[in-house]
Amino acid sequence: QLQFVESGGGLVQPGGSLRLSCAASGFVLDNYAIGWFRQVLGKEHEGVSCISSSEGRTYYKDSVKGRFTISRDNANNTVYLQMNSLKPEDTAVYYCAASSLSMPMCVMDWFDYWGQGTQVTVSS
Repeated sequence: QLQFVESGGGLVQPGGSLRLSCAASGFVLDNYAIGWFRQVLGKEHEGVSCISSSEGRTYYKDSVKGRFTISRDNANNTVYLQMNSLKPEDTAVYYCAASSLSMPMCVMDWFDYWGQGTQVTVSS
């Protein structure tokens, strides 16, 4: 059974950092493109960052460029999202997702398998 376990969310002050982890089981992660999405209550999911399956090409939403870094550790079947210089507007539930396409657009409709989400709250 294909499954994700996300961790690393929490409460952090503005300017702080968090690292989200997405551990996969039931499938080999490096065969899939992986995305991190976030959702604020009442709004649609938005693509934060995505990484392709083979070449490791990355995409970042403009508002997180230079602050967030996506990476994959294929040996441990895990994908990470390092988030630095966090802002209150980064507050959301963050989800990881997998796509069977090698280089999908970083939008939710292109992703097939989803984790349960982890809450990130940036507040003083």
